[in-house]
Amino acid sequence: MLTLTESTAEVVVAGAGPTGLMLACELALAGVETLVLEKLPQRIEQVKGGGIQPRTAELLESRGLLEPLLKRAMPRDPVGGHFAALPVPLDCTPWRTRHPFPIAIPQWEIEEVLEERALAAGVRVVRDAAVSAVESDDDGVVVTADGLRVRASHLVACDGGHSTVRKLLGLSFPGRPGTHQAVVADIRLSAVSAYVPRQMGHMSSLTRHAGGYWAMLVPLGDDRYRFTFGRADQADDTRDIPVTAEEITGALQTVYGPESTLGAVDHSSRFTDATRQLEHYRAGRVLFAGDAAHIHPPLGGQGLNLGIQDAFNLGWKLAAVVQHRAPSDLLDSYHSERHPVGAQVLHHTSAQRVLADPNPSDDVAALRDIVIDLLRLPDTNRHLAGLMSGLSLRYELPGEHPLTGQRMPDADLVTEAGPTRLSALFGSGHAVLLDLAAAVPAGLPLPPRVDLVRATCADDLGSAALLIRPDGYVCWAADTPTARADTLLTALAALTGGLAQVH
Repeated sequence: MLTLTESTAEVVVAGAGPTGLMLACELALAGVETLVLEKLPQRIEQVKGGGIQPRTAELLESRGLLEPLLKRAMPRDPVGGHFAALPVPLDCTPWRTRHPFPIAIPQWEIEEVLEERALAAGVRVVRDAAVSAVESDDDGVVVTADGLRVRASHLVACDGGHSTVRKLLGLSFPGRPGTHQAVVADIRLSAVSAYVPRQMGHMSSLTRHAGGYWAMLVPLGDDRYRFTFGRADQADDTRDIPVTAEEITGALQTVYGPESTLGAVDHSSRFTDATRQLEHYRAGRVLFAGDAAHIHPPLGGQGLNLGIQDAFNLGWKLAAVVQHRAPSDLLDSYHSERHPVGAQVLHHTSAQRVLADPNPSDDVAALRDIVIDLLRLPDTNRHLAGLMSGLSLRYELPGEHPLTGQRMPDADLVTEAGPTRLSALFGSGHAVLLDLAAAVPAGLPLPPRVDLVRATCADDLGSAALLIRPDGYVCWAADTPTARADTLLTALAALTGGLAQVH
C-alpha cells in the first residue's frame, strides 16, 4: 500500500503552466502559502503559445516581470496583431499603451521566468505529482497527488483543457467538439526554399496554402522554426497518434517546396479547434482558471493571455479570502467578471475560425474581402485591436463614473519621492488610491493593502482621484477636488468584500 505524505498549504494550484504559475506568484505576493502540483516530471521546452498581448504585457510590467521576459523575446518586426490572419495589422496605439505590439516569447521560457519568481517568493512546486483525488468540505479541500496528500483552504485547477480536477468533480465542459486537428512542431531546417520566411512578422505574411494544406512557418532564430500545419480533411480522431517526421516532411515540402529540408524535430503535438467553457468557474472551494475553464481555436494569440489575466483577477481576491480580509463571496466576482470575458473570446475566435478557413467557399471569400475593407477603417481597427489585445476590457463594476471598470493606462507621475510611472506603484500587489488633485480627505482610514499615493500628472487621466484594484482596473473615481468620502468608503468596502478593517 502506498504511504501518503501529509502536508498542508493555504492554497493548492494544480498545473505549472503560465496560468498556474502566474496565480502562484500573485498569491505569494500577498503572503499566501501556496503549493503547485504539476503532473509532468519536467517542463517541455516547446514554443506553444508564444505570444504576449499588450494588456498582458502591461500587467506583467506592473509586477516587474516584463523586463526578464523581454530578455528572452524572439526577434519580431514591430507590427500589430491580427484578426483571423487577415492582412491588416491591428493598431493598438489609440489605446494609450506602452506596448502596442505582441511580444513573441516561447511558452516554456515564460513558465521558467514565472517559476523563478514563484520559488523566490516561497512557493513550493512539486513535479511528477498528478492529482488523483479531490475531497471538499466546509473547512477546506484535500488534494491527493501520487504519494502526497495536502490539506488546503482552496484548490485552483489550472491543469489544462483536459483538466483532471474538472473530471474528478464530474463537471461538464459544454461547447463544440473539435472538427479539425492540426500539428504544431518546433523543428530545425537544414535547407530552406525561397518560400520560407526569414523573419517573424505579421501572421498574414507567415501563412501559406498548397496541396490541400494550410501552414504557418515562424522563424525562431538560426535554423529553428515553429511549424503549424493541417489539412481541411484532417479529422479530430487522430489526436492521440504521435506526430512523425514523415508527416512533418510531407507538409513542409508540399507547402514550402522540396528544397526545404527537415533537419530535426525538437517537439511536436496536436491540437483541435474545439470550443468549450465551464458554466461556473467556482465549485465551492475549487476554482478554475486558464484552459481548465475554457478552450477555443488558437486564433489571434488569445489562450495564454486569457489564462494569465484570469490569474491576475483571481489572485488578489483569493488571497483576501484566505487571509480573512474578505468574505468567501468575493470569489463569486471572479466568475462574474471573467466568465463573460472567456465567453467573448470563444465568440470571436469562432468568428475568426470562419474567416480563416484555408479553403473558403465563395461566400466566405466575399465576407473576407468586406472584413478586410472594414479593418482599414480606423474605428473598426481600433475596436478589434482593443478586443484582441485585451486593452478594451471593462468590468461591470458599481459606480457612475465613466472610468469605473476600465484599465488605467501607464502614465508618468511625479510624487514626493520623484518621477515614477503608474505601473511602478503596483509591484507590491496592493490596490492604489491615486490622488492627483488633493481630492482625498486627510486622515481618511484605509483598509490593509491599499496604498494612498498623492501625485501630479502632466496628462489628463480623466479624474481627480482614482481607486485602482491590484489587477489595474478602476473601481472608483472622482472628478472634483474634494472627493466625497462616503462614496470612496463604499468603494473601499466593495474592494474588500465589505469586511475591510481600516487603519
